[in-house]
Amino acid sequence: MGLLNVGLLTVFQLSLCLGVFAADPIVDLGYAQYQGVVNTQLNVTNFLGVRYAAAPVGNLRWAAPQAPPTVSGVQQATSGPNECYQAGLGSSSTNPLTAAKKRDVSQSEDYLFLNVHVPGPTVNAVSSGGRPVVVWIHGGGYVGGSASGYDGSSLVFQSQNSAIVVVIQYRLGLFGFLPGAAVESGGVLNAGLLDQNFALQWVQAHMSKFGGDPTKVTIWGQSAGAGSVLQHVVANGGNTQPALFTTALTSSTYLPPQYNYNDRIPEMLYSQVVSGASADAGTLSNVNNQIEGNGLYGTSTFVPVVDGTFIIERPTMTLGKGKHNGQALYSATNLNEGNQFVQKSLTMSASQYISQMFPNIKASEADSLAALYADFGTNVDQAIAVMSEATFVCPTYYLMKAFGNNAWKGEFTISPATHGSDIGYYFTTSTSQIAVASSESFLAMVTSGNVVNKYNPADDLPSSWSNWASGDTEMVFNTMSDGSSDLYTLTTDSGLLNRCAAWLNAAADTSQ
Repeated sequence: MGLLNVGLLTVFQLSLCLGVFAADPIVDLGYAQYQGVVNTQLNVTNFLGVRYAAAPVGNLRWAAPQAPPTVSGVQQATSGPNECYQAGLGSSSTNPLTAAKKRDVSQSEDYLFLNVHVPGPTVNAVSSGGRPVVVWIHGGGYVGGSASGYDGSSLVFQSQNSAIVVVIQYRLGLFGFLPGAAVESGGVLNAGLLDQNFALQWVQAHMSKFGGDPTKVTIWGQSAGAGSVLQHVVANGGNTQPALFTTALTSSTYLPPQYNYNDRIPEMLYSQVVSGASADAGTLSNVNNQIEGNGLYGTSTFVPVVDGTFIIERPTMTLGKGKHNGQALYSATNLNEGNQFVQKSLTMSASQYISQMFPNIKASEADSLAALYADFGTNVDQAIAVMSEATFVCPTYYLMKAFGNNAWKGEFTISPATHGSDIGYYFTTSTSQIAVASSESFLAMVTSGNVVNKYNPADDLPSSWSNWASGDTEMVFNTMSDGSSDLYTLTTDSGLLNRCAAWLNAAADTSQ
């Protein structure tokens, strides 16, 4: 889930065009040496396409990620990596992702790479201390997306060269999230999440070589990337040891149904794939696209499951116990999260739509939940509200409650305020008021663990922004007609919180 923000590539593509010189920094990771390239315009050194795990091919296709092989010589980390085979969402001639332009990136099974963006033209290893690190996990519904859509050097720029940025890739679709009992016995479940976890372990092992502080790591994602952050927050029952991050940031947290790996629905999905399990990657990519395309409009089919080991129970269960990895949280949502993911020709009732979204739900429960949206307008309007709140907005509040006094909430209302429209306000080199305020709200968490600890004097974020637990306070990010920022706090709507409470009560049947 999440639009592929290829419009953000301009600066990134420019950085790829810059030549590599002998003076460009080289980092020795032990298994390989990588030479980056300095972007003199932004004063950032980019290491692009750094391998963090062995290629998940052959016998490793559905295996846990393995250490990368040792290679001799200096590897040029000057161009973006291959991306995982991509798929779209749902089944429709007007899929919301079709507006994204095709990226000039090769698709392959060999894509467990990451990009590292370091402030300045030199890279110095540190034995302790160092700059804070933020790890970006891309969205795309667990079926699409890659590092190429997100220029981490723009985040370095927005942090005023105070943070190191790592952008990771992971297995997607059936390559990363094939469920079923047979997968559990012969391979690993949630391979895509394990890739992310392996990348976080890589950060712990190697970030000091780039001048980063592994004790100050923040994970941040949008949509399915934010959903991934949620998964790492609840991983191992909220008690991952040793800790891999201190702060969690989510933009439009995505929580679709998360079934037990051997539930009837995951087993049905496995049966659709099993005949081609040993096929070549291209054939599996076609199967991946076919199965995803047959799903409900705007939804993903291959998503995380409860595997009993890494994700030991439904996420809402762990969060409800107040258990979580990480010490602090900042989460933001958009005003109109669900708009792109509902067909405008939809005729089914809200109850019918809820039953389509959550196949395990009882009819009576779907009716009760639908009644909460009776005053939201047409069937389409009600479905949009259901999609928005059930899968994006309410999961954000579940996170907020789990983190208590160490959680802050933001809402983007800048038109069109749809899913993904906020990304352009932090992945940017713009110095507009709203870009500075939007990016700093996240990056202040990276550098200090608190949204109001400013590092940029140009920021006009109100210092009165309190944590969410102390009064359901949210910071609204908007703009005036002249483009200047319009920032103010409000109290979370009580009606929304009541609807979220109803969804949470139904979580056993929605499989969330």
